[in-house]
Amino acid sequence: MIEYFLLGVLAPIFLNLIHMVFGVYVVITRGGVMSLGFTGMGFITKTIGLLWLTWLGIVKLNMDFQIYVPLLTFFWFFTHIVEAFIIQHFMNNNVPEWLQKLQLK
Repeated sequence: MIEYFLLGVLAPIFLNLIHMVFGVYVVITRGGVMSLGFTGMGFITKTIGLLWLTWLGIVKLNMDFQIYVPLLTFFWFFTHIVEAFIIQHFMNNNVPEWLQKLQLK
């Protein structure tokens, strides 16, 4: 039962937390355009991570897929949404002054 918690809950939270920290760093140091490229690459790496965790849990650890997959995908999706709002916040706070003047309010 502990493996369901470790791989289904903690693993996606930890992996998305690492990705979010790097994403915030990229937004702050490199700006929004570079952050969009990082987000695109993050989509690929997150997909690979999700597939690997699914394979590990079902094939190697013989977990019940009816419990494990919904648990894994829920926490993966939830942390992904949280990450999106946090990255969006930092992107909005990192807009140059001249670009803010161009935007319609």
